Amino acid sequence: MTSFCHRLYQAQRATNSVLCVGLDPDLQLMPACVSKARTRAQAVMHFNEAIVRATAPYTCAYKLNFAFYEGLGPDCYTVLRHALQCIPPTAITVADAKRGDIGNTARQYARAILKDLNFDACTVAPYMGHDSVEPFLEYAGKAAFVLARTSNESAKDFQEIPWGSERLFHLVARRAAIWDRAALGTA
Repeated sequence: MTSFCHRLYQAQRATNSVLCVGLDPDLQLMPACVSKARTRAQAVMHFNEAIVRATAPYTCAYKLNFAFYEGLGPDCYTVLRHALQCIPPTAITVADAKRGDIGNTARQYARAILKDLNFDACTVAPYMGHDSVEPFLEYAGKAAFVLARTSNESAKDFQEIPWGSERLFHLVARRAAIWDRAALGTA
């Protein structure tokens, strides 16, 4: 099994780029020509196809924000699978799902995203502890992007809380590195 880092490096070399394109299809922001005479699901599929076609030569990875797909209701998985089929097989796929729940639930999220949908990586919220992240680390060749410091305005409400001489997000980042080494057997 090829490591995630090696596959990412290969994708970067193939495109001579570190660009990651977000497929975050907000129907309210799409041009009218995209959604005209189409269902919401069809509009998103058409939009994604056009974005991938235009960016594939320059893009090593694609990040799909699950909220925009889950908002489609019953068509969610059909549209997600269609998007994945449009993406070149050499590109990395990231499920921007921000999952983070207790062990049993996290295990189901990890299986659905990394095995059933076959994403290469998933964003994970670590604030429920190690057992909310661990299932995402158990898939060989896959990756978990652990949220430590986010860009939203109110991130400071918790992430900037002082923790000794640092901030809480520093502790989260260090802890995630420890979990990674343990999962790789290098701790």
